[in-house]
Amino acid sequence: MATIKHWISAFRLRTLFLAVATVILGNGLALHEGKFNIVVFLIALLLAISMQILANLANDLGDYFKGTDTTGKRQGPTRSLQGGVVSVSEMKNAIAIFVIICSISGIILIGSAYQYINRSYAIILLGLGALCILAALLYTIGEKAYGYKGWGDFFAFVFFGPVPVIGTYFLITHIVDFRPVMPAIGLGIISTMILNINNMRDIDNDRSSGKITVAVRLGLSKSKMYHTFLTFASFLCFLTYNYMYELTSWYRYIYLLFFILLFKILIQIQNKEGSDLDPYLKLTSISGFLIAVSFSICINF
Repeated sequence: MATIKHWISAFRLRTLFLAVATVILGNGLALHEGKFNIVVFLIALLLAISMQILANLANDLGDYFKGTDTTGKRQGPTRSLQGGVVSVSEMKNAIAIFVIICSISGIILIGSAYQYINRSYAIILLGLGALCILAALLYTIGEKAYGYKGWGDFFAFVFFGPVPVIGTYFLITHIVDFRPVMPAIGLGIISTMILNINNMRDIDNDRSSGKITVAVRLGLSKSKMYHTFLTFASFLCFLTYNYMYELTSWYRYIYLLFFILLFKILIQIQNKEGSDLDPYLKLTSISGFLIAVSFSICINF
């Protein structure tokens, strides 16, 4: 039977920084509009973390069933099912529990805003919530798992960037405007960068296992060029927000200093491959977290 230590490992805590960052960013943007709700903040935080854990557990299960984790060639840390510390039935039960947690917390969030928003918006939010859960499950589970067809980057961008950031902003402010869009896109791109590093690390194993990621399609060299594009695109998205809304105050740009971390990572990964890329997953996740926190501080003070 799996222990708490085994489950903590299965949750992949290093991936949770960016999940937290999406909620902080959405709240920071809402606070700039004079709106803050501690209840929404806490429930949204629970939802974001639970959704990321759900995605991690489902990814573990899907890759295990498809044999991707059992080739002996995977470069990342040994996963829970792969190492035999968690059974398939335990993993399925854990996934079911987190589906329930995500569903309940999402419904509570929408319910908290229901009296302030149009009914059609509530329906859209419910639909997006259902899509988020399906996206977490279907990344590697099932015969048509989109992570095996090269769509992982797109879904990581959408569901760990624009959807949670703009969704959190809307649930607090109850307004629809363009203000959160560019930062949300910028953070979504950082989510894609994390997945790209992961896929570059496992490129040989994924190719031999039939997991056709963007990295497999591009090859290692072009994947690093792709990573360069993503890094600059994220930087420009945040900078565009300043140009549109915070053009004159110099201190509103201080958060951009944290992009030095992402550019440093970009330089360092150029001569890395395989397991040597693994540390940069956590570093990129922490960098995204620091950017979200510092950005929220800079635009509010």
